[in-house]
Amino acid sequence: MKYREIAKKLKKLGCQEIPRRGGGSHRKWYNPENNSIVAIPDWGNKDLKLGTFLIKLSTKYLMYS
Repeated sequence: MKYREIAKKLKKLGCQEIPRRGGGSHRKWYNPENNSIVAIPDWGNKDLKLGTFLIKLSTKYLMYS
């Protein structure tokens, strides 16, 4: 799964992307329902491997906390 696909799903859930202030390979997402912020890696066209612990933990935290 690529970053763009995760971003679309997070937007549908009502999360908002926080604008970047500098460089880096991660983007921050904010869930206004539970005031949680999580950094999601943005590796361009590379696959984020949804099965990794980081991606699972980040998306669950935004959706269910």
